[in-house]
Amino acid sequence: MTDTCSSLTVTGLRGRLAGPFDLGMAGGECVALSGPSGVGKSLLLRMIADLEPAQGRVELDGVDRNRMPAPAFRRQVTYVAADAGWWTDIVADHMAYPERARALLPDLGLADALFDAPVATLSTGQRQRFALVRAISQRPRFLLLDEPTSALDPEAITRVEALLARLREDGAGLLVVTHDAAQAARIATRRLRMTPGGLEDETP
Repeated sequence: MTDTCSSLTVTGLRGRLAGPFDLGMAGGECVALSGPSGVGKSLLLRMIADLEPAQGRVELDGVDRNRMPAPAFRRQVTYVAADAGWWTDIVADHMAYPERARALLPDLGLADALFDAPVATLSTGQRQRFALVRAISQRPRFLLLDEPTSALDPEAITRVEALLARLREDGAGLLVVTHDAAQAARIATRRLRMTPGGLEDETP
């Protein structure tokens, strides 16, 4: 269970190519982020996760992330790339919490046998779902998801969206980059659009 009182606050965050951005999120919220290709959506997620050099301030529950060890912050504010990296051969070896991770496989339509399979044998969609498993099994307070269903078929998309809804119910906050307006309408409690000048609220 995630703390429903969690908050993530971004103030004046800017990198060499994008920003400044201001954003506040609460646990249990899903913010869908859209905008034209190349405007910096993925870069914003990576800056929030402390994976890109940036100026500005990011706070988790009112505490500056610079006061936390970087790995501890990233376990609580976890970024999932559209095409996540894999650093060893076997899927299971990427999981910090194997039992938790394995328990998530039925939710995403992943066969148990794939847990011990070589990453190279997975399809693009399977790798994308396993990247979600890897992140969710850490039980972060906030998930930063970059096009999390871009390689998935409709059935798998439905499974992912149902799991994200359950995470929200448990108090996790979600920031989801998506080009799919219909998906944003289904999953988001708030919608933002990124422009070269910052973030604009597009919530209906």
